[in-house]
Amino acid sequence: MKHDIEGLWPALLTPVQANGDLATARAIAHAKRMLAAGCDGVTIFGTTSEGPAFTNSERKGLLEALIASGLRPDQIVVTTTCSALADAIDLGRHAIAQGCFRQLFMPPFYFRQPRDAGIVESVSIVIRGIDDPRLKVLLYHIPGLSSVVFSHDSVRMLAARHPGQVIGVKDSSGSREHGLALAKAFPQLCILSGAEQFVSETMRAGGCGSINGLANIAPGLMARIVANPQQVDPADEKLVLDLLALLSMRPGLQFVNVYKTMLAEKTGDDAWLPVRAPLCQLEKDEAQAVRAGYRAIGAALEKL
Repeated sequence: MKHDIEGLWPALLTPVQANGDLATARAIAHAKRMLAAGCDGVTIFGTTSEGPAFTNSERKGLLEALIASGLRPDQIVVTTTCSALADAIDLGRHAIAQGCFRQLFMPPFYFRQPRDAGIVESVSIVIRGIDDPRLKVLLYHIPGLSSVVFSHDSVRMLAARHPGQVIGVKDSSGSREHGLALAKAFPQLCILSGAEQFVSETMRAGGCGSINGLANIAPGLMARIVANPQQVDPADEKLVLDLLALLSMRPGLQFVNVYKTMLAEKTGDDAWLPVRAPLCQLEKDEAQAVRAGYRAIGAALEKL
């Protein structure tokens, strides 16, 4: 079965300057590295991208800059998550105008555990507000951060209410069982795993690929896994787990900081370290531990 989106679409880290301003040229270069390494496209302004910390104007500006630099609109998934539905509609309309029809949406995340009815209506309001038949929406399921749960009932209802426009789910539950259940329950939808260690198994159950953060550090590794989920090299499986272990090597580490620290170590470019408030850079000893852990993985890093 051919789906509306397949393959590897890294949840792109967003580089910022020391003062928090978006570093557009660095972001463009990073996106092009992902494509050159074998990724099918990139996903901008999700959680790994610190998306909700940026204004609509900043998000529109980066999208326009990426396209002006040579990225095709069909190589970009635009995350439209905002605290206000009108802002999400504004971003969605802008993305459509640039030719970016694939959009990732998580309902507003400031209320704890809203009911299915409210979650479904929030998605419908955005789809009706964008009002374009070319729109392709991926439902962003990341309850650990948002507390917004896309239940099977809500996914089923939205797919029936908006056929051809609600095309799938990006599952960042971190649960192997949840990802497998989605893939098996909705073979007609695009199920994209956000949990790197479960990508191949989810794809074998019917999933279409992955939007994940580790691909920023290891695009070649994740591209190999997504390209051939039936026969993943055990060494690649171990490398994924070794890299993911760095995210929790110290208590209280924010995954965005760890990924940016790993990328700074990989590239030798500490300009990757700044983050936008409310995040803040790692303490010196934390950063040293992440860098040392990354280097300790050793010769396997050449496969990234």
